[in-house]
Amino acid sequence: MSIVAAIQMASGPNVGANLLEAERLITQAAAEGANLVVLPENFALMGEKDGSLLSIVEEEGTGPLQSFLAQQAARNKLWLVGGTIPLRAIATSKVRAACLLFDANGKCVARYDKFHLFDVVLPGGEERYCESLTIEPGQNIVVADTPFGQIGLAICYDLRFPELFRALVEQGMEVLVLPSAFTAITGKAHWEPLVRARAIENLCYVVAAGQGGFHISGRTTYGDSMIVDPWGVVLARLPRGSGVITAELDSDRLHNTRRNFPAIEHRRFTCKLVG
Repeated sequence: MSIVAAIQMASGPNVGANLLEAERLITQAAAEGANLVVLPENFALMGEKDGSLLSIVEEEGTGPLQSFLAQQAARNKLWLVGGTIPLRAIATSKVRAACLLFDANGKCVARYDKFHLFDVVLPGGEERYCESLTIEPGQNIVVADTPFGQIGLAICYDLRFPELFRALVEQGMEVLVLPSAFTAITGKAHWEPLVRARAIENLCYVVAAGQGGFHISGRTTYGDSMIVDPWGVVLARLPRGSGVITAELDSDRLHNTRRNFPAIEHRRFTCKLVG
């Protein structure tokens, strides 16, 4: 039996404090039997202004954030999805929002760089976001072979682009992990329908770990971290605040659902990503 945990946080501008909170919650997840743990987007830093991530950018394979993730995975003997951390981009004024997967020995076995960037004006016009000013988009989709099945990696705003998940399914995805930091406005309107839709249409588990609370920057994130099964049933959720939710990943249920309800095989059109 495999147990997955989604961790929800309300990270702030103090990296040290955020890492202490992440460590506490990872340890709690391990104590609850989790074999696979997913951290939220920007777990190490939710800065007070755009560009804050540049202050903690790391080279791939080295740096305190990557060391922290490797140590936590190895110490707790679990697989760890490291939310997102800023890694060096091609453009010197930007970072890559990288989601790293560590195995139970603390080895980084997969990296996905956020594909879709959140450049929007929210209803009312008071909240504006332009991630492309400081984040360089990724170019490759990623599915990793793990003891828990084929894990597809995606991040937050990616959730709105179903063609990405169809492409992941074509590469064998069975479990989708989704570190996020949805805004309060968009989360209230769209979060649950989108998370459940991705599970239902792809007949896969979805583990959506979010930021959830008020941040010093003035931003409020929606939270409501969820674990959803391939039939769209919400197995666990945490509406608000820091904490851990867990659920069982049942590979037999997934395979039986796909066999008995083969909607993926019934597709008449395919979506392929170019890049």
